[in-house]
Formats: sequence, structure tokens, C-alpha cells
Amino acid sequence: METMTEAETMFHLAFPVHDLAAARDFYGGVLGCPEGRSSDIWIDFNLFGHQIVAHLQPRRAGAERSNPVDGRDVPVPHFGVILSPAQFDTLAERVRRAGVPFVIEPYVRFRGEPGEQHTMFFLDPSGNALEFKAFADPSRIFEK
Repeated sequence: METMTEAETMFHLAFPVHDLAAARDFYGGVLGCPEGRSSDIWIDFNLFGHQIVAHLQPRRAGAERSNPVDGRDVPVPHFGVILSPAQFDTLAERVRRAGVPFVIEPYVRFRGEPGEQHTMFFLDPSGNALEFKAFADPSRIFEK
């Protein structure tokens, strides 16, 4: 069995959406994710090199709760990608231009601490919460 190197390892996530056309517009149009395979009930997207799959499940989509983190209510569940600072800024501007409201506006979380990071949260059209973040020093991602 062939193994992948850490640099080649990709993440896969399947998640529910209430409307595939809205998911296609949001992930493909707003976020700029290239579309892969699809059917009448799911669509593959390339989210910064990772495979995410929107599955039509109208009654299951959306964040259910929140947890307090750094004085803000973070939606749970959520998913996203750790980007470079330049990618983070570009995506934040793209989301703003598309008129997508932020659940948590882009800001620096844990300023001055080992886990200092830029972060932002917003919802897709099905209410699924997404978090994108960036670390000035990626070697500190898992630092305690």
C-alpha cells in the first residue's frame, strides 16, 4: 500500500446542505472552490486542496450550538481551512464583496499568546458554519 507524505495528505469532509444550487453558488462562486464530480444529491468541491462534499439533506444542515472562545460565541459544529495570511485576507475580502455576513468578523484571536491567529466565521446558505484562520508562524499551530 502506497503512503502519502504529509504534504500530500488531504482532508475529506461530507456535510449536509438544504439546496445543492445554493451550495454550488456559494462554494463555487463566492469561495471560488473548483467543482469536481456531482450527482443529483451531492457535489464535490476543492476547498484549498481538500475534498469537501455537499450532500443534499434538507433537515440536517446548520450549526446547532456555540461555545465561548476568546469572548465570542463560536458556532459548533464548524469546519474550514488554515490559510496563509495573504490567502486569509483575500478570502475575507471576497466574502465581504459577496455580501456574506460574518458570524465573527475577521480579527486576531489570542493576541500575544502562542496560539495567536487571524480567524473569521461565516455561514453557508444552509447554515453550516465555516471558520478560516491564518497563523503568522505556522509552526505554532499546535503550540500550547
